[in-house]
Amino acid sequence: MALSELPPPIDEESGEPGAELPLIRALPPGSMSKAWLARLAGVDAPWTEARRERRAAISGLDESPIVLVSAKGSNLADLDGNRYVDLIACFGAALLGHGSTRVARTIEMQSERLIFGLGDVYPSDSKIALTERLARLFPEPGARAMLGLSGADAMDAAMKTALLATGRPGIVAFEGGYHGLATGPLALNGLRPEYRTPFAAHISKHVRFAPYAKRAADLDASLSAVNDAVKSGEIGAIVVEPILGRGGVHVPPREFLSGLREIADRSGALLIADEIWTGLGRSGAILRSVEDGVVPDLVCLGKGLGGGLPMSACIGRGSVLEAWRNPKGVSPELAEGGLHGEAIHTATHFGNPLACACAIAVLDSVFGQKLAVRAQEEGDNLLKMLREACGPETKVKDIRGKGLMIGIEVEGGSPRALGLVRDLLMTGWLVLTGGAGDVITVTPPLTIPRKLLEGFVERFAQLASVREL
Repeated sequence: MALSELPPPIDEESGEPGAELPLIRALPPGSMSKAWLARLAGVDAPWTEARRERRAAISGLDESPIVLVSAKGSNLADLDGNRYVDLIACFGAALLGHGSTRVARTIEMQSERLIFGLGDVYPSDSKIALTERLARLFPEPGARAMLGLSGADAMDAAMKTALLATGRPGIVAFEGGYHGLATGPLALNGLRPEYRTPFAAHISKHVRFAPYAKRAADLDASLSAVNDAVKSGEIGAIVVEPILGRGGVHVPPREFLSGLREIADRSGALLIADEIWTGLGRSGAILRSVEDGVVPDLVCLGKGLGGGLPMSACIGRGSVLEAWRNPKGVSPELAEGGLHGEAIHTATHFGNPLACACAIAVLDSVFGQKLAVRAQEEGDNLLKMLREACGPETKVKDIRGKGLMIGIEVEGGSPRALGLVRDLLMTGWLVLTGGAGDVITVTPPLTIPRKLLEGFVERFAQLASVREL
């Protein structure tokens, strides 16, 4: 089927494209989506089907997906002409929404100049400009940056940097934490043992897990566990999400990060902030850790940085990143032959000129439109609306978050949460679950109109009131 034969994604008479309420023409997934899914079933990796089967066993519902075909602003459209409000935003990455004019024009202009590059041999002008911009995000002079393609790449770079800078292989991570599924950062994931267990033979044995301080009552136990771990003298890094994202959107007490900073300083470990989800305005701050009064040694960014193109970065203190020139715990001979003799951390598309240009466009938009401020204001309003709308009949246990990073914890565990996600899909609202499967996560574009958030609150309260435990 040619693109021209696909159903139009937007009903032009219903309002501003990209800012419209849902429109369901065929019960999802419709016949067109089902036909294309049948084609995918024979060629896609089987783990995707296995995941849907497991979710169906938990929810007791048909977990077949829709097939997306177009998007604009805060709207997505499927093959059957259904229009949805996107409260997922590509796992929180679509900071500017879909089809940003600034990003689209940047792609057009840059693609006419230079698409491919030789990033660590002959850098492009856009790589140099982006690296300068990223270094300025760090709140101290002399910062440096390493570019990657994904959040997992940024975490990998941070882990390597910590080892070179301290000479210690040990890392403290947190229960419920999520840092990507590439082999390096996989060892840091405290969310769901099944992520790590099948690959245990390949991942680092030097990671120690501590409980995350989800609330003030957890603070002492969490910091005590971290403090005990560093006493071994083997811990070179403490890796933390300023807000526990996929682990259930838990906002820690302010003393949590400052306590980790104090332990890191005292023990000689690096403090690494995974801001892949919280950063660039999502949580109401450009860098959540800095907003909370703590300067990490390294900060990892990803998700929305590339405006839809693969782009991530590890930025931090110049004195720390200097370890790539003068590592600790590595003999001068080995350093000369390895660190200086070869490119020991690179990839073909690191510093890709097209992605770098788009990342600059994203930063221009985030700062120019004051999207961090907008996210904080709209997030506060969304929390208020949800708390007012979700009475006892909705069986909601907690509503929490910062900025446009909201978690709704429901009674009934993952079966009921998955049921609500499906109910919302059927009525044109896209959300996901997190935590132990009992938290509905809401991470819309930072540009989403308030009327769509109001519509979501009304629909969610209606559905939660009738969805049984």
